[in-house]
Amino acid sequence: MALPSKRALPAKETALFKSLLQLYETRQYKKALKVADQILKKAPKHGETTSMKGLVLTNLNKKEEGIQLVKAGITLDIDSHICWHVYGIVHKADRNYEEALKCYLQALKFDKDNINILRDSAQLQAQLRQYEALQETRLSLLRLRPNVRLGWVGLAVAYHLNNKIPEARTVLQQYLKTVKGVPDYDFEFSELLTYYVTLVEDVGENSEALQLLEGYAKDRSIVDKMAIMTIKARLLQKLGRSDEAIEAYDCLLAQNPESFEYYRGYFLAKGIDLENISEETRPKVLKVFEALAEALPKATGPRRLALDVASGDSFKAIAEAYLQSGLVRGIPSLFADVKALYRDAEKRDAMGDIALQFSSRLGEALASPSSSKSEYDPTTYVWSLYFLAQHHSYISPTSPETALNFINKALEHTPTLPELYMAKARILKRAGDPIGASQAMEDARAVGKLSMALKRYRTVEKTFNDFEDDQYDFHSYCLRRHTLNAYHGLLRFEDSLRLHPAYVESALAAAQIYLEIHDGGSKVIAAASSAVGDGQKKGKKKAKKADKEKKVTAQVPSQVNDDKEAPPAPPVDDDPDGLKLLNSPKPLEDAVKLLRPLEDLRPTDMRVWSMSFDLSLRRGKYLQALRALRAMQSLQANDPDLHYRAIHLRLVGSSLAEPSRSVLSKGLNELAPADVPLGEMNTQFLQRNPGSGAALYSYCRALWAINGQDVVSDVEESIMQMVRPELVSSIKVALQALEFLRDTIHSSRAEDFRQGLANRFPISTVFRTEPEKANIRASLRPQSPLIEEPEHE
Repeated sequence: MALPSKRALPAKETALFKSLLQLYETRQYKKALKVADQILKKAPKHGETTSMKGLVLTNLNKKEEGIQLVKAGITLDIDSHICWHVYGIVHKADRNYEEALKCYLQALKFDKDNINILRDSAQLQAQLRQYEALQETRLSLLRLRPNVRLGWVGLAVAYHLNNKIPEARTVLQQYLKTVKGVPDYDFEFSELLTYYVTLVEDVGENSEALQLLEGYAKDRSIVDKMAIMTIKARLLQKLGRSDEAIEAYDCLLAQNPESFEYYRGYFLAKGIDLENISEETRPKVLKVFEALAEALPKATGPRRLALDVASGDSFKAIAEAYLQSGLVRGIPSLFADVKALYRDAEKRDAMGDIALQFSSRLGEALASPSSSKSEYDPTTYVWSLYFLAQHHSYISPTSPETALNFINKALEHTPTLPELYMAKARILKRAGDPIGASQAMEDARAVGKLSMALKRYRTVEKTFNDFEDDQYDFHSYCLRRHTLNAYHGLLRFEDSLRLHPAYVESALAAAQIYLEIHDGGSKVIAAASSAVGDGQKKGKKKAKKADKEKKVTAQVPSQVNDDKEAPPAPPVDDDPDGLKLLNSPKPLEDAVKLLRPLEDLRPTDMRVWSMSFDLSLRRGKYLQALRALRAMQSLQANDPDLHYRAIHLRLVGSSLAEPSRSVLSKGLNELAPADVPLGEMNTQFLQRNPGSGAALYSYCRALWAINGQDVVSDVEESIMQMVRPELVSSIKVALQALEFLRDTIHSSRAEDFRQGLANRFPISTVFRTEPEKANIRASLRPQSPLIEEPEHE
């Protein structure tokens, strides 16, 4: 088939174009650029060469110019698969995978059997979790090249990812029939056979899977011994061959006594599910754990799992031994290890009592004349105080006196242990004293607090984006190397990546800043910009120094061979103060992008749905706001935040035109019934929650939303009750109430309220005046570092 006239090139230029493609593939971009220019002198309207030149320029740090040329190439030859493929590569380099895939699919319309484009499309479909489309693409690749091993493996994996496991098993089974002459101890083939066995297991044919596994192990086709043992133990348990399964898990536990997976399998072989322990089976489980602990004296696994199962006196006995062992060994993460047990109030209190009794005995032993003969090292006492400080800070974050008492005792004993200072900082932070918690952090935050906070939160998000992007190359690598079980594990890990607390906290905090930007507008941005101003002077000095160093470096002769490309220049931070982020034209949309993954991954987190409501309401997406309220109701029907937001949405809905008003009113009927006056509903909520500072704050916000200026004095009188110590309130809620009184209703009593809160929370510095904070900072600065600097002679 003849090429279109606009695409046809003379023989010489055709050869040059092939050379251009090869130079790009081998990353010789400068030479490729010269060749592209040479072709375009002869054929300036050649779209494919124009696109390739643009692609080369994007790799030579001339991105904007390159993208313009790529687009121009498409305009010149819109039916060229090369032009669309190039455009997709540019999008992929920008991590814009959706647009890249659209370009690849467009390219396939003009060359549906192009192997390279099909392969690239498959990788993107796996990256975007478009498994149905991936299945079709892999099937096309197999039809085009049925003799290529990767085609069979890729299709099997695509079926597996699309939950079509019988089809995946059939494809791999057909492929294995064609395999001949595999050398001994071939790791890649071993991995493929292991994957095939797991597919047979997933289909439910456990007996056949075990038979295959034993056969492959016998003839040494599978060389991974731990994989053989793990799969065999699991299959024996599923087949009800309990004695053999228990023996297999005994061997596995001897190899890895800290694997919770092996313990779960071990107990399943005994007919016990550790996730569902009954009162009848509890004593039996504890006896087995006791036997395992004796058989594996160095393992912490059986002792830690026993704490999850035990209760009452048996829990206290096991916990005492576990805590003492951890404290004697000086494990800093001991509290983090047992913190999950604190969901049970009885266990939480028992842990505190055990640690306190042990610490008291240690303290008495150290104070006695015979302390040198104590069976415990003196540092054990320090770790016991460290544990107690964390314990009390966790259970009483706004009443830090007890926690501070323990951590100060520890510091008096050992003032050179960094973990103690870190713990004290966390205690003070929870108590509302950011100045005392971290003077250095306060100094750093003083330069552009809001903008730099947003920048750092978005840096955390970028880190998680990098994690997601890093999986891209594994979509092809794992198929080539046949590490298919590990590949499935990677995809499962990546799918739940944003469940990590670091992402959750950063996303919620950044979304809150975007809300402030939207609500405060130019005032918020101007205030942050003003705070950044002072810091820019220092920044200019650093930039000047950096420029000077660059000039010196530039004068050094390049050691790079002209035939090779120089490494790419390091990325330049074009927003060092975070002001560009702060000036986002669409702050609400930016916040939604951060929050969207959490709605799917953390549907039981009230904070996620509260933020989702706030964003939806401001975007005018009232049905999405209603969805968020219903999610909150399903989690905690009496939540103060839910109460205020339900009233707020009903007020907003009453001002909408029909039919929107009726639809929203009907949806809100369970949360805020239309036949109940809002004032009555608000009063009933407060009566149901006496003594709650959060409920009182929610009541005051709702009262203001319903009646406005007419109830200023009532709101002030009610909110002033939060200074009473008998009213349970967190520092966070108290601070929100102060900001509401001062910034929303502009109350003249805001200063009285601040003073009352300062008296109620004496350790907290967030309720101090700016001069008081300045004095505290000044008093902290002269303190000497832990390690004194040597004197210079």
